[in-house]
Amino acid sequence: MPTIRAYAEADWPQVERIMQDGINTGQATFDTKPKAKHVWEGESIAETQLVAVEGNKVCGWVLLWPTSNRCAYAGVAEVSIYVAAETAGRGIGKALLRAVIVASEEVGIWSIQSGIFKENEGSIALHLSCGFRYIGYRERIGKHNGVWRDTQQYERRSEIISID
Repeated sequence: MPTIRAYAEADWPQVERIMQDGINTGQATFDTKPKAKHVWEGESIAETQLVAVEGNKVCGWVLLWPTSNRCAYAGVAEVSIYVAAETAGRGIGKALLRAVIVASEEVGIWSIQSGIFKENEGSIALHLSCGFRYIGYRERIGKHNGVWRDTQQYERRSEIISID
C-alpha cells in the first residue's frame, strides 16, 4: 500500500497527469482541462492536500475545496479525489478518502460533500464505503462536452460537531 502524505510542490506534474487521466475518462469532472497549479494549490484547503506515493511515484491525490466564503459554511467543504488508472482497485482511493476525513476534522470541517456523475459507480461505491450518504441528485446541472449531465450528491458529516 502506498504512503499517504502531504502534497509537495514537486508532486505537481504527477498530480496534473492524474487529473488529466480522470478528465479523459469523461466520468470524473465537468472540467475539460486540469486546474491551473496556482488554483489547485491556492484555492483548496492546504491542510487537506494529500497524495498517495509509491517510491517516487504519485498514484493518487485528494483535497477539499471550500464550498462558500460565507461564514455559516466555514465547516463545509467539497472533496476532489483522483487515483491513477494503473493503480485503480487497490484501495488507494479508500486510503486517501479516509486520510482526508481525518485531516478535515483537524481543521474544523464538519461536512464533506461530493457531486458525482451517476454513471461513476466506482466513485459512488468508494464514497459510500467511507461513510458518505446519498442526499439527492441535481438533474441537468451542467453540460459536459455538449451533453447535459446529472450528478448525485453525497455527504459525510463528522461524528463530533462542535457548536459554538
